[in-house]
Amino acid sequence: MNRTMRSAVIATVIALTGCASVNSNPRDPFEGFNRTMFSFNDKVDQVALKPAAQVYRTIVPNVAQIAVGNFFGNLGDVWTGVNNILQGKVQDGITDFMRFTFNSTFGLGGLIDIMSDAGLQKHKEDFGQTLGKWGVVSGPYVVLPLLGSSTVRDTAALPLDFKGDLWSYADPVRVRNTGTVIRLLDARASVLDASDLIEGAALDRYEFVRDAYLQRRESKINDGESPRSKGDSTAPGQNPDSKKPGGSADNDVDRVGPTIDPVQDAKPAGKADAKSSGLGTVEPDTATVVEKENLTSQSALATVAAAR
Repeated sequence: MNRTMRSAVIATVIALTGCASVNSNPRDPFEGFNRTMFSFNDKVDQVALKPAAQVYRTIVPNVAQIAVGNFFGNLGDVWTGVNNILQGKVQDGITDFMRFTFNSTFGLGGLIDIMSDAGLQKHKEDFGQTLGKWGVVSGPYVVLPLLGSSTVRDTAALPLDFKGDLWSYADPVRVRNTGTVIRLLDARASVLDASDLIEGAALDRYEFVRDAYLQRRESKINDGESPRSKGDSTAPGQNPDSKKPGGSADNDVDRVGPTIDPVQDAKPAGKADAKSSGLGTVEPDTATVVEKENLTSQSALATVAAAR
């Protein structure tokens, strides 16, 4: 299965080499290919994943959904801790390991997130973010078949992210497979409302999701601090040549996509308070858009894990 995954990635890279356009967004030179893959992934979601997630949310009690999210989130704290230490954030890494230890011991194996209630902040890091912290440039935006939104750097990090997923080592295989399905359905169900809002509000969902992903990744790599505050005044997805000399960066940037709230993460429906603007219109959380469009990536990694 690992050979199959590598072959698929290699085939994608070969296909991308023939799809670059000199007139495209500089962050998205493979837009033609990416739009095709985006459409394919979306159809998979609409035909299979979304309907199943709707059934899951209907029949599974909310308290059970919270427990499922807590369980897999607890497992993720270990790999997050490793990446925090690799990024030089040792204190955060220690916090992540403490969260895993105490939640696993006193939180019924991670089903209850007692450490968040105790004020120990949860983080979320991956090896793509670590590479970004080390100065590795993101490279072009790509949409991988079934794996969803990515960049060259984040794609290169996927194999290690897979190895760092503790669930990939669960035995026996039938338990791993069952958990994989539950994990995927719970993750997709958690963003059903947000994805419906985006589908009805975005004029070009591809551009919206692309810009959301790129901005979100930059925000996470910089720990919520705008890259422009560090001397980079070009927003992800913006053509550097389009900037006007002497003008305000905030006024000159023509954004197609949304502005990122660097500290917000997607939360399952019913597990967080609804947000609304001053006019009473619900504003979709950009983080949930990124989560929604990359759920197929989570499922693919989990499926590979289940077949090891």
